[in-house]
Amino acid sequence: MMTEKLLPLAAMERILRKGAEDIRVSDPAKEEIRKILEEDGIKIAKAAAEVAVHAGRKTIKAEDVLFVRKNRP
Repeated sequence: MMTEKLLPLAAMERILRKGAEDIRVSDPAKEEIRKILEEDGIKIAKAAAEVAVHAGRKTIKAEDVLFVRKNRP
């Protein structure tokens, strides 16, 4: 299980409030969206790194991230 927190809870609240400005957001809801975004972000980062290495680069470019996003199941 992931123990390092990469994304702040305040940012998670801002994202969740995009659904409705006048809604309250519970701490468990913030934790859940943080967990989901961090897990997905790490998966995308790993796949983007593989794309960059396959292309003979040591740098992940935006195009790698977009490629992974477009082509993942």
